Formats: sequence, C-alpha cells, structure tokens
Amino acid sequence: MLPGWEGTAEKGRPRVALVGVHGFGGRHLANLARLESAGKLELVAVADPNPPEAGRLAQSVAVFGDLDRLLASGVNADVVIISTPIQTHAPLALKAIASGADVYVEKPPVASMAQFQEVLDAATGAGRLVQVGFQSLGSEALPAVEKLVADGTVGEVLGLSAKGKWLRTTGYFKRSAWAGKRSINGVDVVDGVGTNALAHAIATGLAMAGARTIADVASVETDLYRAHPTESDDTSVIRVRTAAGRTLLCALTLCAPEQQKPTVTIHGTRGDITLSYTEDELLITTPDGERREQYGRQDLLENLLAARASGAPLLSPLAGSGAFTSVLEAIRTAPAPQEIPARHLTWEGDGDDSHAVVHGIDALIERAAKAQATFAELGVEWARTLPPVLTLDINGQPVAEYQDGSHIRAVSSPRPYLHPVRTLAGTVVTDHQPLDHVWHLGAGVALQDVNGVNFWGGRTYTREAGQYVWRPDHGTITPVPGSTPQLSSTCCPSEASKGHLLLPSWEGGGEGDGRLSESLSWNGPDGEPILTEERTWEWAAVSPSAWRLTLDFALSPAGNEPVSLGSPGSNGRHQGGYGGFFWRLPACDGAHVWTPSGAGETDVHGSVTPWLAWSGKFETGESDGGTSAGDATLVFVAAAESSDPWFVRVDGYPGVGQSLAWDAPVMAEPGAPVRRSITVFMADGILGTADIEELINQKGHS
Repeated sequence: MLPGWEGTAEKGRPRVALVGVHGFGGRHLANLARLESAGKLELVAVADPNPPEAGRLAQSVAVFGDLDRLLASGVNADVVIISTPIQTHAPLALKAIASGADVYVEKPPVASMAQFQEVLDAATGAGRLVQVGFQSLGSEALPAVEKLVADGTVGEVLGLSAKGKWLRTTGYFKRSAWAGKRSINGVDVVDGVGTNALAHAIATGLAMAGARTIADVASVETDLYRAHPTESDDTSVIRVRTAAGRTLLCALTLCAPEQQKPTVTIHGTRGDITLSYTEDELLITTPDGERREQYGRQDLLENLLAARASGAPLLSPLAGSGAFTSVLEAIRTAPAPQEIPARHLTWEGDGDDSHAVVHGIDALIERAAKAQATFAELGVEWARTLPPVLTLDINGQPVAEYQDGSHIRAVSSPRPYLHPVRTLAGTVVTDHQPLDHVWHLGAGVALQDVNGVNFWGGRTYTREAGQYVWRPDHGTITPVPGSTPQLSSTCCPSEASKGHLLLPSWEGGGEGDGRLSESLSWNGPDGEPILTEERTWEWAAVSPSAWRLTLDFALSPAGNEPVSLGSPGSNGRHQGGYGGFFWRLPACDGAHVWTPSGAGETDVHGSVTPWLAWSGKFETGESDGGTSAGDATLVFVAAAESSDPWFVRVDGYPGVGQSLAWDAPVMAEPGAPVRRSITVFMADGILGTADIEELINQKGHS
C-alpha cells in the first residue's frame, strides 16, 4: 500500500492531474469531485487550452494551458488522466509516464499499433500503470458471463455478435477539428464508429470472446462505409476471429432511425447471453426460459488507485487493449470508407441537428450479426461488390453468379451455390443469407442429414429430440482437391475466359448451351469426405424474355460403405421433407404458386407433378426514383421419371425445392450414385398455364 493511502489530503492521497476538461473531461471532473470528497484523491491540476468556467474548480487546483506547462511547474502528479483528442493520447501518455506518473487514458488509447507498442514499452520500462477508459470493462456482468459460459448454460459457443444502432447528427461531426477524420496533416486520428463512438461494443465483445491481447487475435476483416460527408466510417462491419477459434461479428452504425441500446451476444447451442453493456444488464435465453440479471460496475479510476495501493489487477490495462488495437490498426490501414449513395439515405432534422438514416439499416444490422457476414458478403446494394468465382452470361449479359461458399459461417454449412440469379430483364429471383434463415443460399443442393451430418445449415431436426436443436454437426461442400469448376460452350469456346462465359444470342431456340461441371466433396465436421458429387449446370436463352437453367447432380459414397441421405421429414417432422435441390426466392409481392393440378402452398406442397410455377413482383433495388420492381415467373420442371415431392413455402418465407428424402432416407450405395435432375425457366412477366406449357415444350428442353 502507498504510504499514507488512508491519510490526509496533503500527505497521503494520490495527487491527480486531468488533461482535457471539456467533452468527456467534464465527466472526469465530476468523478474526481466525488472521489475527492470521499478522501480517495486530491485533484491538484488541470491542463486545457480552454480553461474551465470560473468556480468549477477549487482555488487550490492549478490550471495550465497544456501538459508540458503542467509538468514543468513541478506539480508532481501521481496519476495523469488524459481526456483529449485521439491523436494526442499516445504523445501525452508518453510524457506523463516519463514524469513518473501512472496514466488513465481515454479510449481509444492510441491511434496506431506502432503507438501502442511505444506506450506499452515505455510503461513497462518505467514500471508505470496505464488504465484505458473502456468503462464497460469494469462491469461485474463480465465475470458473470464467463461463469455462465464455463458452466455450459448456453451450451457450446457458436459465435458472438455486437450490435450498435446509434444516430449522430451533423453537429456531432462539427464539434471539433478531428471529429470524422482518419488523419489530420498526416497524423493518424482514426475516428469512426468502431474506433470511437461504439468502440465499447468492440472492446466488450472482444472481452466476452476471451480476446484481450494482440496474441488473442487471429484476424480482423473490415467492411467500412459512410453516409455523412466525413473521412471516417459511420456504418460498418468488423469481423474478428480469435486465436481460440471464436468469431466476433460487430455490426455498427451511427445512421439508425433512432438511438438504441448497444448489445453484445454470445450465441450458444442451448441459447444466448446478451449484455446491454451501457446498462450492465444480462438477458439469458435458454430452453428453460428467459431471465434478466442486473449487475454493478467498478469505477476504472478507483480501480487504478487500488492497483497503485495494493497491487489489485487493472480491469482495463493497456496490454489488455491489444486486441482492440489490432482492430483499430485494421481499420486504420483499410481502404477509405465507401460512400453510401444518396438514394439509399433519408436525412431527418435541420441544420446541425440533421442526421442520416440508411434505408433498412435496422434489419441489415440484425442480418449481418446473425449470419456473421459483412454487408458486402450479404450483397447489400450500396456495399462493395465482391467478385463471384464465375459468372454465367447470355450474350454478354450476366444472368447468374457462382459463389463457392467460402464466406459462409461454419454453422450455415458452407457450400457452392448460384446467387444472384436474374431474368433477362435483370430482375433478381434468388436470395441468400436472409434474416429468417441465414443458411438459405440461393440455388443449389443441400441436405440436413447425411449420415448424421448437417449439410443444410442451422439447427438439426432429430427424432430423439422431436425438435430442432443446435449440434456441432455442420459439414462443408468444397471442390474435390485438385479440381476446379469447368466452363464450356458448344458454340463459342474462345469467348470463355477469366471466369465469364459469353453465350451466343437467344436466337436458335437453345442452341449453344453453356455448361458448368463440378466435382465436389461433402466433408464432415472433421474434414473427412462423406460423399462425392458430380454436379452440372447447363443454361441457354429460349426466347427474348426467358432462359432455362438445368441442374444435374449425382451423389456417391466417398468410401466403401452406403451413405444415408435424410431430411427432417425422414427424422419424423411432418411435412418437413426438404433437402436436395433448393431455390430460395427473395421477397415477392403477389406471390402465386401453382401446378397442373393445384394452386396455393397447401395444395402444391408435398405434391408430385411435372412442373411447379411461381410468379409475382420482385424488388429490383433502389434508384433515384425510389424502389423499383419487376414481374417474373419461375417454372420448376421435374425430370420425367421423378417421384420427388415439391417442397414449397410461401407464407413463412419464399422457397421451392424437390425433396430427395420426403419421409424416408435414401441410400447412396458404392457404385450406385443417387442422381437427380431439374430444369428451371426464368421468364420476365406473369405467365399463365398455357404460356408455361408452350415454354416447356420448346425445342431445346429435354
């Protein structure tokens, strides 16, 4: 304990100096007054080029224009609190450490990884303490969360998400010269939604993920955007993968329609733990029900004083902000945030009170957090475009993009798929990673039970549980080692290059089909192959307003034993026999689904018919004139010998599939692959039954 810790103000209490008395410095002044009245410290000096108003400080408190003058005066502070612009944190901390003081520095503690190392080395060499002002790390909820996870309350941890939906006005970005800046005259500032305004969301999320130091972070990915006319980002996704194998997805915005409490959630196989870190409140959700728990918070300055006096561990030490600094460094070195076009924004309020609202941002934040995906990976219209592995073209016009699934989270069963798929007029007729089922991926092949392994994604329906449960049973579908997807065209092979296939004109009724062949491996959670698949996509235009896409696939055991192919239906879920071919549609107004023998979800779901049609109005995106939409009809045509029932959802979500294992498993035997084929016609406009029959019977469809 320090000499005189419990003694008089003149001889025993730590002498504290505050640098920066405005902004958050005002809160420090109030806290210092509280602690001084309790006899725990003595405020001896402040430094700020703009002194506090008269009467705010006791006459005994010396006032200086900056830290240099304060230190030169011989005040000899034991603790220096730094609450100044971001770019000054590291230089001021170094000066305070050199003077022999311990330091409390506001977040972010530094503006670069190089500064972090410099300050950490200086503090270590001088034997000084540095506490970082991440107040949420003083929450007593954090050790409670750690115990809940260790006790298995929510089962195995699937991942973590941090969500922040705040709004900041034009005046917020005008409050100082550094606000909204990435740098000033070559000096790093790194202001932004994740490094400053909602930095606590990231810091708290990292702590809950068990990542404190630099070594605890395996990788950081950034996806940065801005709606305001600033340099810094205000709407972003940051994804952190820890050295322990956990993933933290931070979806943050300052452009929400209204301010909401930020949260960090641990997602487990048995439930969730959500911390509202500004309230120190836990929401624990498990199959046993839901409960809320309220916790207290330790003041970080008091914790620093206790560490000086008794060696108590710091709750937010500089070394423990290494993981956060890894995130800051990734943001600092990332490309400048991409501007969100004005057509995707609404400005509310006037003058300095005006603020931008990104259209649909609430749902996008929720979707990104649930899918553990960036805005770009979700295909958000204003986000950066990620190039597909391959593009399927007709006469130079892209009609579908091939995704390899490498960006998909593990519990969504990563696999290749087509998305977006478009009509010839450009209307998008697939969706992927939608909020209701983030494991739904465009058009492709997926099964929920392959010898007990889930290749569909999400929870698994088991006969034993009689319900869906989270299990660590998710597989992946990847190219067979050494193989690559093969594109070809019978008409113009010289035009197939660089991942794009250019087909001849639609004239000719389907001549010159495009073809994509794949050899795929269905691998279990341990990486060992269970199935091999030969998959072929073929496509061609069939009229000026329609084209067709045919999928053929064959599933064979990877070894010498039979493999069971099942579904929730084959495991006891009534009418839940999905799996095999599946097509997830986007939101659709006026959806109408029918077959030659019935119409509506109730009639067509589970039926076996030659074809099934879906028509409606699909949104095609936002333009300067508002949201636009296009009419389209999709016709799913079964193979001639098929007895697989249609799996159809309209009301809950829009999706169509052919059930490979409706109510009983199908066995894939060595040397006897399970083969399936389906053709889908995409037509612009709303077709009737007669139009569909004519389309199906055109030359070129077999």
